[in-house]
Amino acid sequence: MEILSKLHPVVIHFPVALFSLYVLLEIINLFLQEPKYHKWINGFLLLGVIAGITAVLTGNQAAASITKSSHVTENIKEIIEEHETYATLTMWYFTVLLGVRFYLTNKKKFTKMLKVTFVILAIVGLFLIYETGEHGGKLVYDFGIGTKLFK
Repeated sequence: MEILSKLHPVVIHFPVALFSLYVLLEIINLFLQEPKYHKWINGFLLLGVIAGITAVLTGNQAAASITKSSHVTENIKEIIEEHETYATLTMWYFTVLLGVRFYLTNKKKFTKMLKVTFVILAIVGLFLIYETGEHGGKLVYDFGIGTKLFK
């Protein structure tokens, strides 16, 4: 399972890109009146959730292999836990958002007010992505986790 942990730095960029694109499409959708765009937006959100689940699973594997190291301090463990918490929260958040969005799209209940609400919710999701990345970046850039410097 060590190979999954090595995939985390590569896999993580997919959900970040897909969720960011989703937020952009959600904003653009405020100005469009075409219901067919909802399916595209749902599709990018679904791909983001799938990629995010993959990133969380590989990240969990990476955390398990890193915490075995004797060089891991309590400070590093705390940041790893915060990173894991934000990643898990982000995934649940976007998964629930996807479920609600699918339901409303299928019931054709997307009003202008719901569009505005989803833009706000999407931006909140971007904040969660930022916090997850901030903690992950701290692990890499401040402590060298996942690099050859950290052994």
